[in-house]
Amino acid sequence: MVPNQMAAIASVPKLCLHLISSAIQRCRMSEDICRLSVALKRFPVSDPPVIGISISDTGVGSCLEEYKDLRYSRDCPSFEKWDGELSVTTTSIGDSEIYYYHLNLKESVPTNRLTALPSKSKNGAKFCGTEISLSTFERMDDLHAEITHFFQKVLILKISNIAVELVIEPGDILESQYGNFIQANECNHLPSPMSNIECLKSGLEDFVYKHGNSLNEKCFSCFPNRREHLKVGSGLACHAESQRSTEHVMEAVIMISEASEPSSSCSSACCPKTEVLCFYDFSPCAISQSSMNALISIDWKNYGLTLRSIVDQNGSALLEWEDLPTYAHIDIIMIPSEKRKTELDKNLIKKAVTLALDDLKARYTGLLLSAHALKLVICSYVHDLARSITGLILSSSDSDFQKECLSLLRLQSQEVEGGTIEGRIKEKIISVIEINDRKPQRSREAPSFLFDNDCIQEQDLQEEEYEGEEALNLFYQ
Repeated sequence: MVPNQMAAIASVPKLCLHLISSAIQRCRMSEDICRLSVALKRFPVSDPPVIGISISDTGVGSCLEEYKDLRYSRDCPSFEKWDGELSVTTTSIGDSEIYYYHLNLKESVPTNRLTALPSKSKNGAKFCGTEISLSTFERMDDLHAEITHFFQKVLILKISNIAVELVIEPGDILESQYGNFIQANECNHLPSPMSNIECLKSGLEDFVYKHGNSLNEKCFSCFPNRREHLKVGSGLACHAESQRSTEHVMEAVIMISEASEPSSSCSSACCPKTEVLCFYDFSPCAISQSSMNALISIDWKNYGLTLRSIVDQNGSALLEWEDLPTYAHIDIIMIPSEKRKTELDKNLIKKAVTLALDDLKARYTGLLLSAHALKLVICSYVHDLARSITGLILSSSDSDFQKECLSLLRLQSQEVEGGTIEGRIKEKIISVIEINDRKPQRSREAPSFLFDNDCIQEQDLQEEEYEGEEALNLFYQ
């Protein structure tokens, strides 16, 4: 999960994302509202056209340590599309001058890579910020797409003090300049204070509603009703190697959306593939091998999901599902809660994702049932059983028996209708199936004991006994 700062930058677009991530950190360190601006300008007079790139922010000033480990790989396909040079302009709030530097990432001698240029006085003004610029022969469309996709992920985090601006200047038409202005401080409109995981839930919800933040507003044609179309679960796993060591924390959020039948323009919202979004230090990052191993090791079938394949696609984990409902989609976010210099343990990551799946099962009746439990429901065992019990209650001439049954079902005497009683019994049976389904495979009870208090055996472990009683108590709620 932790990006390798020492690794060589593989392309100009990846370099831009790295520089934007650094700008995000400088803005987060500031106590003020900050602007992060990225400008792409095309100069068509050259052949091929040169693209000028500017990344600027009004956060705290830049530290030269940020650039000492940057390397540009000579083996990358785009090595010849960039001269390796960066121009850096920066100043901190307490500085009396603006500092200028020239950085050449293709320089093989480390001491010759950074050159300090003459500085300029601020004349007593108080401001701070950084601008980094470079030129490349990369295609404008490729740069635009990658940076936009990056910002769409960043918005999930709802960073409260950063506004993002992306400006494109094609250069071939005088009036063709346009901007894409995105406010990244939507968390201010949410109840405060909010935990990090609640903020992630809210950000992912917006991400799904806006089809990956490609829209400015929620897509009401796909999601007319939040409660019906969006289900979310979260998990937080903690581990400390020793009493003196820092506690390691991993958070995961999983959202299952089932849209109404979408229009052709929204077809991407219903895809049997999931891109697992990973973040480090408030920026999207490539998925680690330990995270890939954790995702592979999860028993997805225990949650009614069949994983067809999992691949590492350009640093992102892409999960493909089998037999996912036609208009359903699954989104997954994983994020560590603190800075780390080493990869998180596979078991910690697996636990966080598993807890998020368990949270979904607990919150939503009938969701993520295992194949066995789902078979019981699909084969109408539940429906048949509920109908039979309803018939016994309604056909009884014993009024005390009927009153006791209604009391167990939390129904009033005026609600004695076949449909109402059957629906309540069906709901209770499914809840018991879910409770049993959440237990480890070795400790699951036989379905024949679902209505029997004696199903809790004295030799059971205390934890299993508590879970069994919880299942039975559902009939008295």
